[in-house]
Amino acid sequence: MTNELPVIKVEARTLPAVWEEAVIKTWKDGFPIKTEYDKPNDPPSRDATMIMVAQEPFAQPRIHRAFPGGLEDLEVYRQEVVDGIHDDWIMPQEGKWTYTYHQRMFAYEIEGKVVDQIAYIIKKLKDAECSRRAQAITWNPKIDTITDDPPCLQRIWFRISRGSDDKPFLNMNTHWRSRDAYKAAFMNMFALTDLQRMIAEKLSEEMKEQVLVGRYVDITDSFHIYGSYHEEFKNFLQTVEKRSFEDRTWHSKFAEPFFEEAKKRLEAEKNKQKVKQ
Repeated sequence: MTNELPVIKVEARTLPAVWEEAVIKTWKDGFPIKTEYDKPNDPPSRDATMIMVAQEPFAQPRIHRAFPGGLEDLEVYRQEVVDGIHDDWIMPQEGKWTYTYHQRMFAYEIEGKVVDQIAYIIKKLKDAECSRRAQAITWNPKIDTITDDPPCLQRIWFRISRGSDDKPFLNMNTHWRSRDAYKAAFMNMFALTDLQRMIAEKLSEEMKEQVLVGRYVDITDSFHIYGSYHEEFKNFLQTVEKRSFEDRTWHSKFAEPFFEEAKKRLEAEKNKQKVKQ
């Protein structure tokens, strides 16, 4: 029916391939609908419920050149999600951040307690690798229903499966209530799959056998391209038409020097903060 938000599924081997196909399908087949953030003259966004499946999230090439942002920004964001480098920015009483994904996953506060949900996931899968309970949530109804910037990521879920050779694979699903398809989704996927890798490594230590990174599934209730930047997005479409896939992507090795620069910058900022304290 034409009045329904479409449900779109895309599947590809690599992260950049599945992201690229998802945003293009959203542009072509997404439902036109207004958002809470539109200016009076903005066109409606294009929106869909999106399911992305990356069969091998660490296969190369792993990075799409067209994600908005630089490679150093990508590394900073990865560290924010996986390592919690910006957890100290959480200061709602001062009108600053109310959460980070890292804080909600590694130190979820509830009823006066702090719960490390990632530690729970690792222990649960070590004790029962076929468990369906290995999940972490981010939503806190006491805080998130009244903030102007609630978390987009809602839940992550893991399960171990074994192939015909009996090798264990860590599969991961992420569930998002809302997502800027073009300007946020790729960085999200890059960082969350690195969390998947980290948990697989921790499980390998605990289980005394190598746990490999399995497929990554990304489910978004509202996967949207805002009307405010439709003209900008058309440049992305032209790039896809004119360049080969190899020229639209980067291998991780190309990005390593930029990631190292980001690490040095973060370390310098950390040292500077220590001096101030």
